[in-house]
Amino acid sequence: MSELFDAIDALVASRSPLPPPAERKRLRQAHGLTLEEVATTLDVRRATVGAWESGKTEPRPPQREPYAHLLKQLARLYPSPTATEGGVVPAAPAATAPAAVEVAPSAPTAAPAPVPAPAAAPPSPTAAPRPAHGSRRPSASRAAAANSPAPAGSGAYAHGPLLVLDADEERQVTGYGTGGLLLDVPARSLPALVEWALAEARVGAEKLHASGKDADPLLVLTAAACGRYGLPAALSDEERSAGRLPEGHQVIKLLERAGWKLTRRGLGPWARVYRPVTGGRRQCVQLCIPSWNALDERSWGHAAELGPAELARVLGVYAHRVMTPVGSSAVSGLELMTALNPPTRASEPDQDGKRHSEHRPGSLGTEPVDPAPCEAIDGHPVLAHLPRFHLRGPAERLFEEAYDWARDLTDAECMQHHLVGIDVNLAFGAAANGAVVGLDAPPEHVTRPVFDPAVPGSWLVDLSHVDLGRVKVTKQWCDLEGGLLPSPFTPTGQRPEGPAWYATPTVAYAVELGYDVAPVEAWVRPRSGRFLDGWYKRLRDAYVATMADLGVTEKLPPDLFLEAMDGYKGRDPELGIVLDAVKMTVKGGIGKLQEKARGGGWVPGQAWPALARPTWRPDIRATVISRARINMHRKMTALAAATGRYPVAVLSDCAVYTADGPSPLDVLPYDQDGKTVPGSFRLGVSPGMVKHEGTQDVLWGVGMLEQLAAVGKVANLARYIKTGEVTARDTGE
Repeated sequence: MSELFDAIDALVASRSPLPPPAERKRLRQAHGLTLEEVATTLDVRRATVGAWESGKTEPRPPQREPYAHLLKQLARLYPSPTATEGGVVPAAPAATAPAAVEVAPSAPTAAPAPVPAPAAAPPSPTAAPRPAHGSRRPSASRAAAANSPAPAGSGAYAHGPLLVLDADEERQVTGYGTGGLLLDVPARSLPALVEWALAEARVGAEKLHASGKDADPLLVLTAAACGRYGLPAALSDEERSAGRLPEGHQVIKLLERAGWKLTRRGLGPWARVYRPVTGGRRQCVQLCIPSWNALDERSWGHAAELGPAELARVLGVYAHRVMTPVGSSAVSGLELMTALNPPTRASEPDQDGKRHSEHRPGSLGTEPVDPAPCEAIDGHPVLAHLPRFHLRGPAERLFEEAYDWARDLTDAECMQHHLVGIDVNLAFGAAANGAVVGLDAPPEHVTRPVFDPAVPGSWLVDLSHVDLGRVKVTKQWCDLEGGLLPSPFTPTGQRPEGPAWYATPTVAYAVELGYDVAPVEAWVRPRSGRFLDGWYKRLRDAYVATMADLGVTEKLPPDLFLEAMDGYKGRDPELGIVLDAVKMTVKGGIGKLQEKARGGGWVPGQAWPALARPTWRPDIRATVISRARINMHRKMTALAAATGRYPVAVLSDCAVYTADGPSPLDVLPYDQDGKTVPGSFRLGVSPGMVKHEGTQDVLWGVGMLEQLAAVGKVANLARYIKTGEVTARDTGE
């Protein structure tokens, strides 16, 4: 008789009630569970749980009853906001949307409210769920692309901006997308893969500007996927030196026979495979191969070592918050400028009702612009008339670079206990915000000009008369220890010795400090605008949103901010990778505005490929770096005037001060209302505010100075304040 009752129980269990598929997903994500964790617990494949949540299949015994029990327990913890007395209604789309990687690219992310214990802060609802480490599915069941769940919604790009492709032992290829998406990839060759990506995969991203163009699908190939498509898992030394496969490689021949072309960079770590536009239809796919060093460790940390699901999450968050990567972080930073501020737009209809491409005001246009001779870097064609080994000094060349300055400690500073480093968040991004730069017209040369701080350009002027011992701070004259501050006019911090070329912001700062200026000549750009504002806002939002996901939100009081910053990257190392990539996108994008010639075949005086870009603009780079350096000096001056504290070292966006205590709060004075010196450094997460870079003992600093002096080097303590370590490269060993 008991056997009969057992059979009845089993029959009932085989029909255990389950919530709708969307609610199943909401409950799992609400508890922070990954597909992998649920699958492991129920002894099924990851794809099986995904199919239950998409409604493709229903659980069957023996997993149905424990799965129903799991969902019942989660429903008690996380009741649906649309629950009613008569039952549970499927959650609203906002509750079931799979995370930040699926929000609209242009939607700003609201920072969560401050919490007393930041380390325990829950992840932002916009942060993509973390897959289990090493999550591959060597034998998982596959879903055809057309029938797969669409994590980013519906439409042409329903499956998100990118896929990470991985192959199993049976040479079957799986595409890992954003939000835990898994796709079967039927293509058996690289040409077929490109065709599939454009025709069936539904991968890509909407344009970032109404006059721009949609982002091409990005396919990221693991080493296993490379083998599946006839590519080497790693490049040979010769191929790595060339940055690509040789043109005669079998896979390149297959692409050519299928009518596909490669850009000038060929089939390398980042490759663009395309066909010429026909009928207004763009056909282009981006390839990224991490095992070929596509994801540079300086920008992407250990991303290349991640499993495909984790890598899809990292690149997906970056793609949705910044843009679909198209190369190194520097290349992506430069491309983002054009994506947000396209050079052309559609005209009004002509008499036949047709629209044409026309220049878009406020952009850099479609044609490159030669720099002024003083703005050109050595070897540029505009300097071809100079002797080959001619060295240009400050009176011939614009030297707007970041700070690298240090000085000896005073006796009073040696009596203090600590050296405290503070670092400006996204310093070059903050400097780009509001920067007025020349647009699409060549610079105009003028002699004996009247300086105008509203006109971008380069000015030959003598600023050696500016006395840092007596300057205006917030429009009030102040007496300072001038020898303890770096000069704002040179990257070395040394006082200029005579006339030199400066960007507009540097000359304007001399006027702000209370001194007259009389330029000898100038190259000015009357046609100007704030070209970088949208670029800054996009990257600023990406940075702040990612920091919020790591538990560091805006408007935290100084003490809670420092607490939240303690170990913040360890809360989600993958989002830590995204954060570093965002920061390197800012720095790299600005640096790319003055890309130098590369390759052994280049001869000084000849043009190199980068010069053909409208975005090869050393004058814009100079303006941003000038503003960053001036911003740094303005804050240091305000702090010195109010407190008598002076930096002992400055390296780019990091300044080091002596203090009696180890915290930035021992350097920066805050009152009971949380206010500090106006115009000086402020602790916080927003770009332009500062964070703690590191603290070392003063005795360490003195020893460092002596150690490097013994090998003939001047120590900049800001370079070592974070770790306290000196490398063999620093000592010349």
